[in-house]
Amino acid sequence: MVNPSDPGRVRVSSLSSSDLCLNSIGFNGSDGGLFLEDSGPRSYVSLIGNQGLCSESRRRRIGLEVRGGTGGRFLSVTVSINGGGNEGFEEDSGETAADSEMQVCRRRVEKVEEKKKVLSGGGAALNTTKHLWAGAVAAAVSRTFVAPLERLKLEYIVRGEKRHLLEVIKTIAATQGIKGFWKGNFVNILRTAPFKAINFYSYEKYRDHLLKLTGNEEATNLERFVAGAAAGITATVLCIPMDTIRTVMVAPGGEALGGLIGTFGHMIRTEGFFSLYKGLVPSIISMAPSGAVFYGVYDILKSAYLHSPEGRKRLQNMKQGEDLNALDQLELGTVRTLIYGAIAGACAEAATYPFEVVRRQLQMQVRATKMSALATSLKIVEQGGIPALYAGLTPSLLQVLPSAAISYFIYEFMKIVLKVE
Repeated sequence: MVNPSDPGRVRVSSLSSSDLCLNSIGFNGSDGGLFLEDSGPRSYVSLIGNQGLCSESRRRRIGLEVRGGTGGRFLSVTVSINGGGNEGFEEDSGETAADSEMQVCRRRVEKVEEKKKVLSGGGAALNTTKHLWAGAVAAAVSRTFVAPLERLKLEYIVRGEKRHLLEVIKTIAATQGIKGFWKGNFVNILRTAPFKAINFYSYEKYRDHLLKLTGNEEATNLERFVAGAAAGITATVLCIPMDTIRTVMVAPGGEALGGLIGTFGHMIRTEGFFSLYKGLVPSIISMAPSGAVFYGVYDILKSAYLHSPEGRKRLQNMKQGEDLNALDQLELGTVRTLIYGAIAGACAEAATYPFEVVRRQLQMQVRATKMSALATSLKIVEQGGIPALYAGLTPSLLQVLPSAAISYFIYEFMKIVLKVE
């Protein structure tokens, strides 16, 4: 309503924070108030961010005052009307430019408040579940896509294949048909889905926890590598039994064990429960640096892009855009997400591949001939030289490049679709 003492002002008795988009406002409560308009006393303004109000013109025209009273303090807002024009503030005259701007601000504040609600109470558990599902779906899609390459890699590592890659492909197609390239894929999904779900989720949680401990606004490269290593160890300890079962299934003679249930029962009966954890130490030694490199490299590339002029411009356009689809909401965009994921996966695979070879050999050993990780490594080198530690690296890289690319893309995409906070 119009202020009787000053016809040039309109007093708004109730105006919510969603109408103003105020981000960082401070006031001196003991002195009586805060004024944001140019005519207000400067001493009352303790902190005004450039993003505090919807626009610079509105910042000059809105004043806030905090007054004391027996029942506490209340906030009143005054809006200046300059000259004969309303500058977008019209009374009962329909939607104006200022109204449209205010609606945009209100929607942004509502999104923030919605995020806070999601992360409080039972919403936190739901958010965790959605986060895990995003990683699981990413693993299932990527592994199914590259299952033939995964099968070829195991032929070299597990069966000790020496023939040329094309000859191995022809042999599998002739003896087992096209389905032979997806042999063990269901078990692989059962293994990789929870593994990648825990891996992705753990990495972000460890990284956020490190940020809280250090007080940094953004993770350092060391923090990224530490968080990635911890995530790899966590996922490995929880998921290695399924990986061991799958390795035994595709090993020579594994067909006779009767699938997943049969292989599990056979291992428990003949070697005991802890046989499911064969190769745990080399797995941890492998996955710690692998996770560090995989997540560290991706995050470093992503951070470098988002801090570049092109990246900042993209983020700005995303904030201003309304009703963006899931692909448009990807911070890196579709192509860059795929490329960065592939680079991160290739770096991690090349750095840790020898550990993978040793781990697979350990998982195939029976109790009577079981050797330590070091003894197994020396035996591999003795029989085939140093190149034996990299047996199957080429098909492995061919598998990792699309797998890592698709995995990270689907993961980022599903987080948007599922509205993971």
